[in-house]
Amino acid sequence: MSSESGASNENNPEVAVSVKKVRVGTVVSNLMDKTVVARVEMLKKHAMYKKYIKRSRKYKIHDERNECNIGDIIRFVETRPISKAKCWKLVEIIERAK
Repeated sequence: MSSESGASNENNPEVAVSVKKVRVGTVVSNLMDKTVVARVEMLKKHAMYKKYIKRSRKYKIHDERNECNIGDIIRFVETRPISKAKCWKLVEIIERAK
């Protein structure tokens, strides 16, 4: 069989493989319609002092069914721009808030 059937693209440099970014964060706001705001916290090492510093960033995520609540831990993935500030889409709710 030849490799022209399209089953294997690993050796073809012309085929662009889309690797989407995935993040896990905590919902901090769900006041908007079909949108939640999640905070992702990360640890970064200080260049001089070598101490780990907690940094965070907030993302606006598209929640089609309005199923997230404040405190939920969610997984979301990068997608096409949905609005000016939204380019992330909800994948799953990992853990509900207690």
